[in-house]
Amino acid sequence: MRVLCAFPEAMASSSSRPPSCLALVALFLALLLHLSLSFHAGNRRPLPVDRATGLKEKTLILLDVSTKNPVRTVNENFLSLQLDPSIIHDGWLDFLSSKRLVTLARGLSPAFLRFGGKRTDFLQFQNLRNPAKSRGGPGPDYYLKNYEDDIVRSDVALDKQKGCKIAQHPDIMLELQREKAAQMHLVLLKEQYSNTYSNLILTEPNDYRSIHGRAVNGSQLGKDYIRLKSLLQPIRLYSRASLYGPNIGRPRKNVIALLDGFMKVAGSTVDAVTWQHCYIDGRVVKVMDFLKTRLLDTLSDQIRKIQKVVNTYTPGKKIWLEGVVTTSAGGTNNLSDSYAAGFLWLNTLGMLANQGIDVVIRHSFFDHGYNHLVDQNFNPLPDYWLSLLYKRLIGPKVLAVHVAGLQRKPRPGRVIRDKLRIYAHCTNHHNHNYVRGSITLFIINLHRSRKKIKLAGTLRDKLVHQYLLQPYGQEGLKSKSVQLNGQPLVMVDDGTLPELKPRPLRAGRTLVIPPVTMGFYVVKNVNALACRYR
Repeated sequence: MRVLCAFPEAMASSSSRPPSCLALVALFLALLLHLSLSFHAGNRRPLPVDRATGLKEKTLILLDVSTKNPVRTVNENFLSLQLDPSIIHDGWLDFLSSKRLVTLARGLSPAFLRFGGKRTDFLQFQNLRNPAKSRGGPGPDYYLKNYEDDIVRSDVALDKQKGCKIAQHPDIMLELQREKAAQMHLVLLKEQYSNTYSNLILTEPNDYRSIHGRAVNGSQLGKDYIRLKSLLQPIRLYSRASLYGPNIGRPRKNVIALLDGFMKVAGSTVDAVTWQHCYIDGRVVKVMDFLKTRLLDTLSDQIRKIQKVVNTYTPGKKIWLEGVVTTSAGGTNNLSDSYAAGFLWLNTLGMLANQGIDVVIRHSFFDHGYNHLVDQNFNPLPDYWLSLLYKRLIGPKVLAVHVAGLQRKPRPGRVIRDKLRIYAHCTNHHNHNYVRGSITLFIINLHRSRKKIKLAGTLRDKLVHQYLLQPYGQEGLKSKSVQLNGQPLVMVDDGTLPELKPRPLRAGRTLVIPPVTMGFYVVKNVNALACRYR
């Protein structure tokens, strides 16, 4: 701003200046004072334009990974699966012969398969050829024997790779399967909400009736495990069988006391210590709940509590998370089975491996409710595609991540929780698309703005393959369909899995992570020492 005022050259002092000009100068000085005060006030509380500019300057994050030695090495079957006993109720077990389900399950191999869940407490063993006669109604084996006769006879094909018999279900059978699954779903929901369960006869000899209606302390439970071990050892089939337990729930005070008593008595008897985790107890859930960092971090605290007890009695003992769900009571429709739930699942995988948990078993692969990976119509849900990418790209060796540019000064009484989460592993050595020594990053961005990551150190100027997973369709975060690098993921018409095609990024290019997304990034040819050997 400029103020123009003409002064005659003959004037010697300011007192001789024209009054009108003096008034104009006074006004100019007052305006300068006002602007100065506004400027200092603006330093204390920046204008919105300045704030936006400042944020853009802080978005670049430098990322490097320690490649000499892994910080952890987890089980080759780290991501494993569970089937609930409810699938044998009313003949649902026969659905597992579906070629489509077999294909989906094979995509997540290698893995442990756990047969267990809430209905395990109501299973009974009965050594009868036809339990239906003993209880006056058709039993599971009745359906298994007569299912094809009641519906339609299926052709049986031999799988050349595995030598398994797989039923080729025609369309009419698939529709009947879906109808029966829907009816079964209503029965199970009724049992859950009424908290009343019916007993189920199980004719497999390697299961036993769980203790029900009686409290057992940790010491007694430990003695029972020791007794079970002694019963199994003389039997040739089970002499080398592994034993896992005690499969406790959330490690609150009374549960920790039970685990302490169990470990003191039977810590050396079990091959791995197990527990279960549920993120959200209530049935009323909102989509934004899955983006809360406080919720994501609840698992880390539980891990430390379990490890503290286990290491007190058996240092170094393997720990398994033998059952993890997003929400209780079977999950929440359009949320637990949506893209949004994937943030919890992917963060769970990263956090568990980073903190040394050997195996995590996902509840459930195919089941009632909404926490599963495959729905009752045999369609893969977002968490299935996330698990498939994890299996294809992530190896068991965990690497340390170093970042710069995320530092923030914590306010008094406030905990800083990261909305940008980065994990690093050696790339799966079974994936022949990448040479040994490659590194795979998986990144979760919970910010509502994109984040820029510059690879530094050993990762600098390396070619990167991007596998960006985003929701597909108009539902956004609630979508049950996903797209990989902009292409929707669906099974091929012939029932096979689609090819997971990466998007190559130019060497040295900054990674741009879109807001509220997750993805995998394979850094090729790093020649990481930790990843060269198995």
